[in-house]
Amino acid sequence: MIVQLTGRLVESTPLTCVVDCHGVGYLVHIPVTTAERLPNVGQEVRLLTQSIYREDDQLLFGFATRDERDLFRLLIDKVGGIGPKIALNILSHLSPTSFRAAVVAGDARLLSQCPGIGKKTAERILLELKDKFGPSLAPADAPLPRPGSALPVVAADSADQRAADALSALVALGYKAPEADKALRKVLPTLPADATVEQILKAALKG
Repeated sequence: MIVQLTGRLVESTPLTCVVDCHGVGYLVHIPVTTAERLPNVGQEVRLLTQSIYREDDQLLFGFATRDERDLFRLLIDKVGGIGPKIALNILSHLSPTSFRAAVVAGDARLLSQCPGIGKKTAERILLELKDKFGPSLAPADAPLPRPGSALPVVAADSADQRAADALSALVALGYKAPEADKALRKVLPTLPADATVEQILKAALKG
């Protein structure tokens, strides 16, 4: 099984990229959250990957963080009716932080805003994943380590909760969940780790 790719980025779109590894080009399916972190074409890229084998096809999915890959695996392994395509849709519209917050809060409405997720599917996700989250999942914005270093195990902390509270506030102000999540992903890397909910919300509203 291919669990990691390091090579030159040859092509990229919001949902796919091609990575050249020593002359072999790999087509990798990626969520929008990973596409936003890709370097320019021609530069080196490193992706954590998950292989999906079918009778008539072999698919490779890539992620910028271990948290994204862990959530992808959790969705396709633990939730009935969720395949790779729908799992990728979820990750393209909600960061792992926002997804965790929705599950912990039992917010089926937020989950159902992702393409391919209806009310019944959202409720099934809540039912099957409510006890699955723990400190083994790294924060959504944890960067990949440099080539050659070990993947870190980072415990989720109150930063996740502050981001989740900011997301809820943005939705209450009229933002759609995917738009609010995108705004947070844009500003969180620019803020100090101990930023308050008010500081996060202010930065997100400024854009």
